[in-house]
Amino acid sequence: MRAQLAKIAWSALGGDAKAVDNVFFTASGGLASPYAVTDFASATIATAGLAVAELVRALGGGDAAVSVDRRLASIWFGSSLRPIGWSLPPVWDPIAGNYRTRDGWIRLHTNAPHHRAAAERILGAGGVRSAVAAAVAGWRAGELEAAIIEADGCAAQMRSTAEWERHSQGRAVAAEPLVHVEPAGAAAERLQVDAPPARPLRDVRVLDLTRVLAGPVASRFLAGYGADVLRIDPPGWEEASLVPEVTLGKRCARLDLREPADREVFEGLLAGADVLLHGYRPGALERLGFGEAARRRIAPLLIDVALCAYGWSGPWAARRGFDSLVQMSAGIADTGMRWRRSEVPVPLPVQALDHATGYLMAAAAIRAVTRRLGGGPVTSAKLSLARTALLLRANPARGEPPFAPEGEGDVSDVVEDTPWGSARRVAVPLSVAGAPLRWDSPACDLGSSPPAWRARRESNPHLRV
Repeated sequence: MRAQLAKIAWSALGGDAKAVDNVFFTASGGLASPYAVTDFASATIATAGLAVAELVRALGGGDAAVSVDRRLASIWFGSSLRPIGWSLPPVWDPIAGNYRTRDGWIRLHTNAPHHRAAAERILGAGGVRSAVAAAVAGWRAGELEAAIIEADGCAAQMRSTAEWERHSQGRAVAAEPLVHVEPAGAAAERLQVDAPPARPLRDVRVLDLTRVLAGPVASRFLAGYGADVLRIDPPGWEEASLVPEVTLGKRCARLDLREPADREVFEGLLAGADVLLHGYRPGALERLGFGEAARRRIAPLLIDVALCAYGWSGPWAARRGFDSLVQMSAGIADTGMRWRRSEVPVPLPVQALDHATGYLMAAAAIRAVTRRLGGGPVTSAKLSLARTALLLRANPARGEPPFAPEGEGDVSDVVEDTPWGSARRVAVPLSVAGAPLRWDSPACDLGSSPPAWRARRESNPHLRV
């Protein structure tokens, strides 16, 4: 099943499905779910690995064998960081979660302060979970979902698979490709990078405008093969529980794109970028004056890879969303509840939609780099969590036994000196022969670097063995 999933994903990116026959998958077992989550994780990581192998070959490195450890892939889809003597903050805001309504269930996503404020304006519960539950219980799920969305918040009614397939947005997403790969310009001048096959993305500049969680997974992967990743966040934005997990190998700066001086800096960064990753909702960058036409004017040869939650067409195309919300909307949480015979929604064991979409984004970016190295056309790519969910939903679990618990042997010996304390990472699940997945710098805090491209590669003293 994992090979078939990889063939679907690799073909969606324009690759030859036969290449998947040479990918080696190891480890038996799987995550407990009604869906084949472990095969899904392994297949999407393999797809990114195939893109790396293709780039290695283009750089003169010959054919590079690709293998994926299914057990480690499953672990990385949860988390990779293992703090030494300290703990990560809680992942969820105290009032985020699933609540029973008059006619079903709804999930509130309140991790961002403005999203929490929107929910509180509608429910008037003062931020106390028991009071929120009491207030939600008086609403119909669909009506509360609409009210919170109208207030610029984030929520999702739990729908069944059949309900989502009948829904206008579900139908729109089903009509979209897994990855929209489109030409964004004619044959271009060759991308000039001095990259050895062992570090195939060295000095490729990636401007990262993504947050929670798919986009940061993509840019972390690109950094692991040598890309110069510069993440840009607005002043005041924080995601404390995720920053140590996803900023590995990157530099992080802050810019306010509403301020003229910062806009000028951003234009300079965009003009110097090779790849742009962005996760703004459709239309959001346009409202800031950096829509597709403006980006193409500033950077005609830019590889543009975009992400949204609910698809690029249909009435919800501009709706805010996250992995946990798409699981509720698209029937995944309802299927999990029925599979477990539970009385409450049952999500996936990991945020698989985010992680899988991130690896597909990375694969799309790498394939576009390979095209540019050969003087091919500039391409763009668009993906969505809701469309990735359809790939998962089409593959039920095979009843594999659970993996053994994580042990010391699963964790790398490399010690990462982060701003929060020392840590180690779970061993990487992907092997591309001759091109190891490794990072040149530890995780860093948001806003810890200036908004400027690196002039030259610098060694970093904060990784040690």
